[in-house]
Amino acid sequence: MKCEKCQLSKLHREFPPDNMTEECDHAPLHCLRCVTEHVKANKACSQCEAKITLDNPVYLECLSTLGRLFPEVGPGEFINIPVPSGEQPTLTVAMMGGETTVIPYNPVMSIAELKLKISQNIRVDRLKQRLMYNDTELKENKGSGKLSEFGVPPYATISLIVVLYEIPESFDQVIFDLYWGYPSHGQDYLDASVLLYSGNCFLEVLDFRHQKCNVSPGAIRHSGDVMDDNNRLGHHTINVTLKSIPPHINKLFFTLSAWNSPNISKYKNPSLKFYDASYPDKQLCSDSMEHAAYSQAIIMCSLCKIDEVWKVFSLRKISQGNAKNYGPIQTTIGNIISSGLC
Repeated sequence: MKCEKCQLSKLHREFPPDNMTEECDHAPLHCLRCVTEHVKANKACSQCEAKITLDNPVYLECLSTLGRLFPEVGPGEFINIPVPSGEQPTLTVAMMGGETTVIPYNPVMSIAELKLKISQNIRVDRLKQRLMYNDTELKENKGSGKLSEFGVPPYATISLIVVLYEIPESFDQVIFDLYWGYPSHGQDYLDASVLLYSGNCFLEVLDFRHQKCNVSPGAIRHSGDVMDDNNRLGHHTINVTLKSIPPHINKLFFTLSAWNSPNISKYKNPSLKFYDASYPDKQLCSDSMEHAAYSQAIIMCSLCKIDEVWKVFSLRKISQGNAKNYGPIQTTIGNIISSGLC
């Protein structure tokens, strides 16, 4: 089941058993973590904003359940969760776009073994997997590299994000080409945008109306509309000069959104190509949505600097919002950043 707030796939037991108050006239569609964080910060329901006190019994039950499911552990500590006799414990691995796979659990399984099983199930190369659990990256070269060392218990959910490309330090100018197929009838537009962040702080957005970067002049440029009527393709290209980006800007998110249509489902195969501007005929990586989503926008990918290395991550995350109203897109991106995935 997918949480409608953080958009991550969760197990059924990771959702509240009931609404917080009698005023909450809706199904509980936000996960325990999103619900409790919102109540703590706003003293209100995360779905309908009904007022909630911090001594609310359902809220306290949610906190207790969250503590049992995800106990805090120190380095090297491991929490034993009882497994029913004769039952094979499992792990759930969830991708940003909602795809999941279930892996048999073994506390002494190495991260390398886990990545191999994931690659066999969902065909994501082991070297392109970034695995996160409780805000910690599960790295193969950390200690013994076993699940127990990272405090991963049975029935846990591990998040997977795909690294499309790790950019060599020698690169400077790179190009993101976001494109889409025309609808069945006529020519129509999607809008490609790039949103700039410093950590979790939004800085600026570039799109067809705002094509030049103000927070870092010359570092990022948007092409505006580039329409290919012969091949019935629309393009927006975004040029990024990596060595001109100041150190505090460390995350760029690339989106496609529908301007007039209620969703992007009528546009064929929203896609991404990435290449070095010096070699425009040599594609370095690509990504696409085979079936366009019934949502206003899709966050196609991100460019993030992690451990001093720029990496391109596949996101394919649907969202509400468009170039007329970036608020919902910024909320979705904020949830991605807070999850620690990129």
